[in-house]
Amino acid sequence: MALDPNVIGKDVQTPRWKIHYYEAGEGHPVVLLHGGGPGATGWSNYQPNIEALARHFRVIAPDMPGWGDSDAVDFGTIDHVEVLVELFDALGIDKAAIVGNSMGGHNSIRFTLEHPERISHLITMGPPIQPKPFLFGAGGPSEGIKIMYGTYQDPSPEMFERLVEIMVFDKERFASPELMRERSANALKHPEHLENVAKKIPFAPIPIWVDQSRLGDITAPTLLIHGRDDRVATMEGSMMLNAAIPDSRAHIINRCGHWAQLEHADEFNRLVTDFVINN
Repeated sequence: MALDPNVIGKDVQTPRWKIHYYEAGEGHPVVLLHGGGPGATGWSNYQPNIEALARHFRVIAPDMPGWGDSDAVDFGTIDHVEVLVELFDALGIDKAAIVGNSMGGHNSIRFTLEHPERISHLITMGPPIQPKPFLFGAGGPSEGIKIMYGTYQDPSPEMFERLVEIMVFDKERFASPELMRERSANALKHPEHLENVAKKIPFAPIPIWVDQSRLGDITAPTLLIHGRDDRVATMEGSMMLNAAIPDSRAHIINRCGHWAQLEHADEFNRLVTDFVINN
């Protein structure tokens, strides 16, 4: 899917990584963090959001190291929070609103706890934050996590079809052949990313988990968006966050899966814009 004409793809070199990112707009920085599935990029996760949010903010959507056109990494040692600190420094960002889907939501929460002076607003969609260890409780990994891991190990067209379908509620509308081809092409363009995650399963792609005992320390205004029909990370995780984070509010969307920003893009864009402007 081609970039919107007002969205620019760029590379920046930090002390440890080359990071590819997408940028549009001016004003207060809003950083969009993608999830941890194969083929994820800043653009593929936020295509219907970047330009809409850029009417009000400076929007930055990076490919995290290990995804897209950014450097390959060892998922046994990568610290996503250190990546964000270096990215902020390289782009001259003192403080930003951070928006994170799935793995990006988890990374946003950790960043907020460890660098509270650098975040103005915290917004998450479907973070894997259920009672730890989320993936390995009595019921085992969620249906979506199983398919995600399976696609890293078998990046076939059939597995990418299953992956995209499990992420959304309305498969007829959103699990399109175009999106499946895009995710597959993104992943197969950099097979080293697939191999590096597959080598570290089940500890990739999040090797360092947030300290949930510290959630009450978060002081940034927090918006928790979650799809009622999320089959990757269930909405109970956001309910737990809502109870723990003092200045938080939860927004649950019915008939919505793991990708609220894609399935309900207009609503998502309004929520984020209003929240950052008015809080």
